[in-house]
Amino acid sequence: MGQKTNPIGNRLGIIRGWESNWYGGNDYGDKLAEDDKIRKYVHARLAKASVSRVIIERTLKLITITITTARPGIIIGKGGQEVDKLKEELKKITDKEVQINIFEIKRPELDANLVAASVARQIESRISFRRAIKMAIAAAMRMNAEGIKIQISGRLNGAEMARSESYKDGRIPLSTFRADIDYALHEAHTTYGRLGIKVWIMKGEVYGKRELSPLVGMTKGQGKGGGKQDGGRKPRRRK
Repeated sequence: MGQKTNPIGNRLGIIRGWESNWYGGNDYGDKLAEDDKIRKYVHARLAKASVSRVIIERTLKLITITITTARPGIIIGKGGQEVDKLKEELKKITDKEVQINIFEIKRPELDANLVAASVARQIESRISFRRAIKMAIAAAMRMNAEGIKIQISGRLNGAEMARSESYKDGRIPLSTFRADIDYALHEAHTTYGRLGIKVWIMKGEVYGKRELSPLVGMTKGQGKGGGKQDGGRKPRRRK
């Protein structure tokens, strides 16, 4: 069973938390569709900012959107201008007050979303898929990953018949629920069609009780609450 299911969904409530945190009631479907719309907009709007995940929390009048990124400076902008602009754009989508928090990913080599996106981007730039995959695996193992597996499927090198190839280093115990495994799927668009890229990264094992926040291990960047760089605090006067 562990070999076929999504490793993240398989660990929800055990060692992983949800990326949408709210009570929907009768409006559950509308809120779920709105969450999807927000995520697609943020990923498209911040395509160059290496965004990994968008976590959404709702209260009656406020939506808190937490963006995890390897490049927080691009999102925040000079003096917080870019994050303020993004906040106003998201307000138009939701018709509610929006608060934006930014968390920095310190080791992007261990984030499955960013690794898959990087491999896809290199393949689209006509770099050999084997070279791109081997470089990604080497980078992850240098950052002390316990294991990494990358699978690529499609018309590799323009072959007439589609096939799949897998590359692996270390261990990926998919059936062990305490194993902290990150997973992502991205597509590379080539002249021969789409190539599917799947990435599994084993970060270690979790023993005992763990906080179920998706932000475990992240570092909070500047730009909290819609994002002035000083967090909205007034400067202190010198005596």
